[in-house]
Amino acid sequence: MGVVVFGHWGPPLLAFPTSHGDEWELRRNGLIDAIGDFIDAGRVKVFTVGSNNDESFLDKAAHPLHRSWRQRMFDEYIRDEVLPFIATNCQTAGIPVATTGASLGAYHALNTLLHHPHTVKRCYALSGIYDLRRFMNGAYDDNFYFQNPIDYMANLEDRGYLDQLATCEIRLATGSGPYEESSYSYAMSGVLARKGIRHHLDDWGPRGGHDWPYWKEQLRGYISKW
Repeated sequence: MGVVVFGHWGPPLLAFPTSHGDEWELRRNGLIDAIGDFIDAGRVKVFTVGSNNDESFLDKAAHPLHRSWRQRMFDEYIRDEVLPFIATNCQTAGIPVATTGASLGAYHALNTLLHHPHTVKRCYALSGIYDLRRFMNGAYDDNFYFQNPIDYMANLEDRGYLDQLATCEIRLATGSGPYEESSYSYAMSGVLARKGIRHHLDDWGPRGGHDWPYWKEQLRGYISKW
C-alpha cells in the first residue's frame, strides 16, 4: 500500500482515491495542482493513499462476506498504519487530521472520520455513496454493518463517540450536475441529523457534478477557508 506526501508543512489532509484509483490518481487528474498554491504556502500537507476497493466491495468474484472483511482490514490499516505515519511525518503526536475523497473515496473519507473522531476532525466528502448494500448481493454480517455508515450511525448511542463527533467538521458535498446521485448524501445527512450530529450538507447545484472539474472547485473552496 502506497502513501504519497505533497508539501512540507501545514495541517494534514488524508485523501482517498475514487473507485479504482491508486495513491497517484489525484495528482494525475489535477486535484493536487488545483490546491497546489495552498500546499506550497504551507496551508495544507496532503497524504494520498491507495485503496483495496478492487479486493473488497468491487471484487465481484469474491464472496460478499470476504468483501466486507477486506474493507474492515482496510479501515484497520488506516487506523494502525496511515494515521500514525501522518503524525510521525508531521512530527506532532495526536495532530488533528482532515480527510477527503470523491465518489467511493468520499465513503472512505467519511467512514474514517466516523470511526476515528478522536483523531480525524474534518471531512470533505465529495459525491459520496454511504450505503454499500448494492455491493453485497444481499449478504450481511457484522463486518459489513460496522463499515456501512448509513447503518451503524443510525444506531450509534455511545455518548463518548457522539461527544467526539460534536467536535468535528463534516461536509457532504453533492449537487445536480452531470452523473451526480445526490440521494446518498441526503440520506446520510438525514441519519446524522436524527442523531443530532452537527454537519453540513452542501448542495452545489449545477456546480456539483460527478467528475474531476467539480471536485477540484469544491476542494479548493473548502481548503481556502482553513
